[in-house]
Amino acid sequence: MNPLVLSFSALLSLLPATLLPFARRGAKADLIFWLLLGAAIAGPAAYSAAALAEHWEGNLPAALWLAVAVSLGLYAVLVLLVREASRLAPLLLPYALLLGILGTGLVPLGRELALSTEFDAWLAVHIALSVATYGLCTLAAVAAAAAFIQEGALKRRAPSGFTRMLPSVADAERLVLRLLIAAEVVLGLGIATGISKLYVTSGIVFELDHKTLLSLLAFAFIGLLLVLHHRSGLRGRRAARLVLLAYLLLTLAYPGVKFVSGYLVS
Repeated sequence: MNPLVLSFSALLSLLPATLLPFARRGAKADLIFWLLLGAAIAGPAAYSAAALAEHWEGNLPAALWLAVAVSLGLYAVLVLLVREASRLAPLLLPYALLLGILGTGLVPLGRELALSTEFDAWLAVHIALSVATYGLCTLAAVAAAAAFIQEGALKRRAPSGFTRMLPSVADAERLVLRLLIAAEVVLGLGIATGISKLYVTSGIVFELDHKTLLSLLAFAFIGLLLVLHHRSGLRGRRAARLVLLAYLLLTLAYPGVKFVSGYLVS
């Protein structure tokens, strides 16, 4: 199927789930929520499966759609585990839609990296861990943004219809902490598998390229955030800003490197 048609189909699959919490003035995990979320996951997942079939293509649209599919899939698991997480939908779904619009806009440019790497089991594990890390940090960043917005509304004593749809500051901060712990563990495993893959294929233990450097910085930064939270109870808007900074580092490491490699220097 034409990549642009497939990308538009994925984009359309996101729209109903994105509009649902605003139509209801809130998000609740009922049957309609799960049906629309399932469709929102299926569209990006189908695009990703078609783009990445048999080999890892280093193009940005595929990376963005894969990030959307994994983030929404992890979000579904999170809602099953923590029902209050459903209230992240008014922030997460519009953000996913924006990523999808960006991915769709880049498809006609048809820019890909010259190299495509054939899959093996080790590479598949490394890619899965890398994408899962980005998905977990996406959810953590959305929860941090929710806490940031809620705390600002409380300080101004001016809650709005939008802030009432979001989780409370305390609930959002608990979600951020759990997601950051999970992201740190998965990111650590991803870095370890990347080093192992490099050693097996080239005999080199460590290669400090842009992606590796940014991944290591994100790992150290998330670890520092967790230590600060444990020792000093770091929370609130300051913590939210730091979480968003960690997410920026991972964004530069994952889709950012693909953008530079595929669109600026290719």
